[in-house]
Amino acid sequence: MSHLSLPITRQRPLDPPDEVSGLRQQGAMHRMTFADGHLGWLVTGYAAARAVLAHPHFSNRPDRLHPLVPNRMELAKRGKTPVPRGFFLRMDPPGHTRYRKLLTGQFTVRRMKMLEPRIAEIADACLDEMEAAGGPLDLVESFALPIPSLVICELLGVPYEDRAQFQADSEILLNLETEAEKALAAMGRISAYLYELIQRKREEPADDLLSGLVEGGELDDEELTGVAFLLLVAGHETTANMLGLGTYALLINPDQLAAMRDDPSVAENGVEELLRYLTIIHLGPLRSALEDVEIEGKLIKAGETVAVHLPVANRDPERFPDGDRLDVARPAGGHLTFGHGIHQCLGQQLARAEMRIAFPALLRRLPGLRLAVSPEEVPMRSDMSIYGVHRLPVTW
Repeated sequence: MSHLSLPITRQRPLDPPDEVSGLRQQGAMHRMTFADGHLGWLVTGYAAARAVLAHPHFSNRPDRLHPLVPNRMELAKRGKTPVPRGFFLRMDPPGHTRYRKLLTGQFTVRRMKMLEPRIAEIADACLDEMEAAGGPLDLVESFALPIPSLVICELLGVPYEDRAQFQADSEILLNLETEAEKALAAMGRISAYLYELIQRKREEPADDLLSGLVEGGELDDEELTGVAFLLLVAGHETTANMLGLGTYALLINPDQLAAMRDDPSVAENGVEELLRYLTIIHLGPLRSALEDVEIEGKLIKAGETVAVHLPVANRDPERFPDGDRLDVARPAGGHLTFGHGIHQCLGQQLARAEMRIAFPALLRRLPGLRLAVSPEEVPMRSDMSIYGVHRLPVTW
């Protein structure tokens, strides 16, 4: 019996591949062949996805996982080398627990609330520049990327003027077609830059998250570099793509845009609905069974890799009726876009704050905002591990 390999091509830019959505109607768990020939599982149901992500007998370590796409196979082979110390996203307990605990206090709801006036200032400054420049312009370059990038730089204590190199290297790392050599070189450059920055923090600490971790004394320089790497890349790439893709989604659904713009009480829930509907983590997450585990009546054997398809799970009609429709008034809480279980996104409150502030600011300041090209001409990030738009030409 032949087993499917993962369909990646989207028939419509905002919807997951039809073949994967169709699978969900046949059940929540499916046998799937990974890029290297490993026979594992694909999860398309919401309840099954939550069960896998919360289960203590699944590992997130790269040396246990099989690659989803062919061009990651060479990197996967190199991945047998240990995860960089401090890069806790790719660790299991107890190592993961130690780093996570150290950082949870830095990303509290209260601390994110304190950042809100600064986020609003940054959004307004971007909009001032956009208005002065006049359209058409690229919303990614002018708005979606600078806001989260500047916020994470200020939070961590990374000089914003250094962003060009690490943003370029982030793009290389997230591109699914990047060759292993180039990806490893990009990782090396970001790590070297951050290692040197941490030395500077030792000599001249400031009021920022990295200085606080340096002064805390619990992590050595190599661990601090791994932590900083994870927070820097995750902190600007994800929200930037949500702001770009979210604006695109609203512009092609004008009734939803009007609801977000005209009713301030809709914005908070609208952000949750955009997160659910767009689910920009469009490949993975992956987990490997540490022992035999039964989920929804299927036996996952020890050593088998499971791919959780979050975009399809987040549209499971049992959890979100009519989930293929964008509806900013829908109660959208409980989506899996930030993950679930011990690896749930550490920066989710920061991401929410950025979106809750940025979307209404953009829509109110530029009420005539519209695409400067046809929707079909907007280049989508189908080649990246985080989905979105490469560019979003707009005018007003």
